[in-house]
Amino acid sequence: MSRGALAGKRAARSVSRGIDTVGRQVIFFVGALASTGRAARHYPRETLRVVSEIGLGTGVLAMIGGSVAIMGFLTLFAGATVAVQGFTSLGNIGVEALTGFMSAYVNVRVVAPVVAGVGLAATIGAGTTAQLGAMRISEEIDALEVMAIRSIPYLVGTRILAGLIAVVPLYALSVLASFLSSRIATVVVLGQSPGVYDHYFATFLRPADVLWSFFQAITMAVVVMTVHSYYGYTATGGPSGVGVATGRAVRMSLIGVVTVTLLISLALYGSSRQLHLAG
Repeated sequence: MSRGALAGKRAARSVSRGIDTVGRQVIFFVGALASTGRAARHYPRETLRVVSEIGLGTGVLAMIGGSVAIMGFLTLFAGATVAVQGFTSLGNIGVEALTGFMSAYVNVRVVAPVVAGVGLAATIGAGTTAQLGAMRISEEIDALEVMAIRSIPYLVGTRILAGLIAVVPLYALSVLASFLSSRIATVVVLGQSPGVYDHYFATFLRPADVLWSFFQAITMAVVVMTVHSYYGYTATGGPSGVGVATGRAVRMSLIGVVTVTLLISLALYGSSRQLHLAG
């Protein structure tokens, strides 16, 4: 067989393996989402335990406040960055008074959702992959199946459901932190009048944008928890394999976070040709 034929055969095998992998992922994702109903009915205590673990963390993570502190600080500094950059950029054209507009528009539509999604992937998601991967390589998942406990609803469905429950207060804290840091940076640090900032912030902040922002955060939570659960549930290769699975899960979930932001932004604001001054 010629070298070209061998290369073509290897490429065909690679494409076939890729299609098989995507198919297995889709089947797992659908089954995992469908299992949330069974998890809510049969495993409410496990779901509540995972909710507390997601919010406050375990071990060393709990000492610094868990996901609450991490996501709060991430969005706090991101909001301050928006204020500083907005004040400087708008000041170059003499309209720094519109810094409140930048905070109301950019924080809600882009910065807070993306930063919160990154925080979810780096804390809750990575922890989920590590936990499930450790259970897989130590055969704890197989032990659950032997005891006639369906592992996907018990391990994956409860975590997806817990992520949906925990993301709402976590994201509310993130949005408030971004708003607060933007105001402090603009008014206290940069010296803008509080009345000017509050006027433009209240004028351009639309309640509909806030609601859609929460919808975006919930969608991100579903994507992050599902992706990380898949990589943890299917981890192989011992402890090093769990580390590899965690890295791949973080990479894939970050891609998912940006993709969700792009698609929702295009759907909501892509066809908008005008700036609404109020709701």
